[in-house]
Amino acid sequence: MSNVENAPHIKDPSVLFCSFFGVGFIKWAPGTFGTLAAMPFLYLLGLLSPPFFLFIPFITVATVLSCFIADHVQKKYQLHDPGWIVIDEVLGIAVTWLFIAGYTWLDYLLIFAFFRFFDIVKIWPASYFDKKVKHGAGTIIDDIISGVFAGLTYLGVHHFLA
Repeated sequence: MSNVENAPHIKDPSVLFCSFFGVGFIKWAPGTFGTLAAMPFLYLLGLLSPPFFLFIPFITVATVLSCFIADHVQKKYQLHDPGWIVIDEVLGIAVTWLFIAGYTWLDYLLIFAFFRFFDIVKIWPASYFDKKVKHGAGTIIDDIISGVFAGLTYLGVHHFLA
C-alpha cells in the first residue's frame, strides 16, 4: 500500500497514461468509466470503416508498452493492480472493437456490455493472468483476453441477430 507522500498523482506522466488521463481516479466503477472513455474514440474510428487488421500492430505495441508502464507504476507506488489503472480496459475494449461487424448504437452497446461482463468475470486464462502474474503484464493481459472473449461472443450474437 502506498503512503500519502508517495501517492500516485496525474502529474506523473506514467500515472496519467495508466489512468487514461485521470479517468481511473473516478471513485465509483473506474473500470466501467475507463471503458466508457474509450468508446467515443472507437466510435470515431468506426465512422471511417477502417480494415481491422490495420489496428492489430497498434494495439500490440500499445499493449506491450502498457505492460511495462503499468509494471513501473506498480513498483514505484508499491501497488498491485490498483483500480485507477484503466489503460487495460481501454485496450481490452479496443480488442473487442476489432470484432465489430456493424457500427450501430446496438453494436457499440453490445461490445461494451460483453467486454464489461468478461472483464468482471475473468474466465480462464484471464483469471490466471489476473491472479498469478505479478508483473504489469498481469494487469493488462487479462483485459486483452477478456476483449477477445467479448469480441467472439459479440460475433456469435450478431450472427443470430442479423
